[in-house]
Amino acid sequence: MKFTLSWLKTHLDTDASLDDILYALTDLGLEVEEVHNPAERLGDFTIAKVLSAEKHPEADRLKVCNVLTDEGEKQIVCGAPNAREGITVVLAKPGMYIPGLDITISVGKIRGVESHGMMASEREMELSDEHDGIIELPSGEVGDRFVDYLAEHDPAKVDAMIEIAITPNRPDALGVRGIARDLAARGLGKLKPAPEAKVEGTFKSPISVTIDEDTRTDGCEVFMGRLIKGVKNGPSPQWLQDWLTAIGLRPISALVDITNFFTYDQNRPLHVFDADKVKGNLRVHRTKGGETLMALDEKEYTFDAGMVVISDDEGVESIGGIMGGLETGCTEETVNVFLEAAVWDVVQIAKTGRALKINSDARYRNERGIDPAFNPVAIELATQMILDLCGGEPSEVVVAGEVPDTNRAYKLDTDRVQSLVGMDIPADTQRETLTALGFELDGDMASVPSWRPDVQGAADLVEEVARVASLTKLEGRPMARASVGVPGPILTPMQKRESIARRTVAALGYNECVTYSFIDKDTAELFAGGSDATMLANPISSEMSHMRPDLLAGLLQAAARNQARGVADLALFEVGPAFHGGEPEEQHIQVAGLLVGATGPKDVHGERRTVDLFDAKADAEAVLAAIGAPAKAQILRGKNAWWHPGRNGNICLGPKKILASFGEVHPKTLEKMGVKGAAVAFTVYLEEAPFKRKSKATRAALGASDLQAVERDFAFVVDTSVEAASVVNAAAGVDKNLITNVHLFDQFTGETAERQMGEGKKSLAITVRLQPKDKTLKEKDIEEVSVKIIAKVEKATGGTLRG
Repeated sequence: MKFTLSWLKTHLDTDASLDDILYALTDLGLEVEEVHNPAERLGDFTIAKVLSAEKHPEADRLKVCNVLTDEGEKQIVCGAPNAREGITVVLAKPGMYIPGLDITISVGKIRGVESHGMMASEREMELSDEHDGIIELPSGEVGDRFVDYLAEHDPAKVDAMIEIAITPNRPDALGVRGIARDLAARGLGKLKPAPEAKVEGTFKSPISVTIDEDTRTDGCEVFMGRLIKGVKNGPSPQWLQDWLTAIGLRPISALVDITNFFTYDQNRPLHVFDADKVKGNLRVHRTKGGETLMALDEKEYTFDAGMVVISDDEGVESIGGIMGGLETGCTEETVNVFLEAAVWDVVQIAKTGRALKINSDARYRNERGIDPAFNPVAIELATQMILDLCGGEPSEVVVAGEVPDTNRAYKLDTDRVQSLVGMDIPADTQRETLTALGFELDGDMASVPSWRPDVQGAADLVEEVARVASLTKLEGRPMARASVGVPGPILTPMQKRESIARRTVAALGYNECVTYSFIDKDTAELFAGGSDATMLANPISSEMSHMRPDLLAGLLQAAARNQARGVADLALFEVGPAFHGGEPEEQHIQVAGLLVGATGPKDVHGERRTVDLFDAKADAEAVLAAIGAPAKAQILRGKNAWWHPGRNGNICLGPKKILASFGEVHPKTLEKMGVKGAAVAFTVYLEEAPFKRKSKATRAALGASDLQAVERDFAFVVDTSVEAASVVNAAAGVDKNLITNVHLFDQFTGETAERQMGEGKKSLAITVRLQPKDKTLKEKDIEEVSVKIIAKVEKATGGTLRG
């Protein structure tokens, strides 16, 4: 929305400075986007008088002038043909910037004669293209500012142009009067009385208007028009041309400029038809589809079915509320005009405008909403202005439809400003503010003005009061605590666990991925998913038809994309939900990590190696340790089809309590996912690790023993099918209070082992650490425990102690 300062002052009686107005506009919610103030670049120019003008001794076209300035007499060399004694001129002193020349002048010599400044032309000051001579002023006192002279004698040349951004809910601010009303309510002046006019028609309009039944409710609610005959359409007055030019509109003719004036002055789009070109009567109706119109922008538009247009007896003449037709447009030869003022349905305007791709000032305002109650006033004011500028004789007003009723009122609760906004505004001030904005108060009920469609409830009244009072005065206050004392935690234990897991994996060197929760059916089936329960009813694409059953699917897709772009070594992870059903409770939070390629870049020391499943196992155990999972867990074989058989495992608290999975990804899975080379991965099921039953601020006492620990080694001959974990778990279960650690330190397999121990046999050696707590272990005590260890391992594995 653009307007000039002088235009604003036709509605607002104010002495406020431009800076104060600009600040108030932004503070009121009408954000200032641009200001063009010609006075800024002309502020240093002053008025001077030429006392004498003599021919330059070295140049025929130059004159040496003695000029009276506010700093005394100055010598200035001038080449203007009209430089002569006695004229009043505009002076630029040394050190001043000349906008039209884009230079800063200084004292200099011109053909050997010093010149202390210059006398400016209109082009040098960017006032016009005139440059044949310097400016001659008919009056003015020496030393006065030139901008002050222009403000008094030619204000259009120093009139500031302001552009503000309008939110869609403030159509009233699309008119200069609406902006003035807001500023007056803020206290920056007094709103001048609204213009009034009542024009009596002298004859009945020969053109009638009708609205089809299917168009009245959601197309055009009311249409008013009148014929004005005998007009003379010429150039509009200079003041009107200056205002339109300043906001970027090209003056066309008085009739067209008048409609543009009301569009910006009152947010009231109008249209004038050349009545002599209208065939018969006008009808507002919906199109059947296929009709065409050559519009005022000289483009032909073809209408879809259901668009609202205005037609005469021969065809479409105007796109209702958006743009008129070229055939019935006004020209300099127009003598009789039909003036239109109508209220259109905002949704219909928006749909038609978008479909036809027309952006006009009329559409912009009509689709945001105009003041329906102003419709009968607008046609009278526009008629009066046409009569004043173009002459003519008006007919009676023809009306089709009815002005919509926008009356509504809400209760004003003056205490709600404090509760909703947090500002302390006296009740009388609140009432005065609403009254200044056009609301009518009857007790506690506030009737909303017809030009404010955005006010739809009592809370909006509070917003208006706070907006005018200025939200910059709002003081920040901390919210009161719901309870006394130390506030409780905000994050849930699960949210904390997710955060800890994310930081832990990132610290291990992985890069986090955020992938879609949707994958295609074939990929979902690779990870035991793809059922109808996880299928989307309305997928965004065929490649995102199912909810993911495991995060590893998305990580493998990301790895394939990176490998295709030359990135061979990858460490990716993601934290998020996976889905095993379609119900809200049928999802679980996972932490998945994927390693592809080598452990690092090529190294002269040979430290680079291909990643293996033990890397994935170590990282999974690190995550479990970080989230507080029990340290003693079992490693059992995994059964998921996407893992390499024999090269994967589950970290469990029991056969049915799986905390994490790890292993090498099956080659067939990698091939289908497009990943090259070997890849290892892990998945931690965050919800499976038990939470602490009680959380204490302090740690439990350290249970360190001051007695010496004892370690004993055992080697067992077992079948090659026996897992090392079976031996370790059997030994650890002999005495959980005494045995603190059991680990495998040697495995002897192969042909040599079978020759020594028998076919199908291998040797597993373990170290058992015994930590006494109440007394030092004697040899007898150690032997008793050793016998129990040997017996339990032999029973659990069928093996024997190696001799």
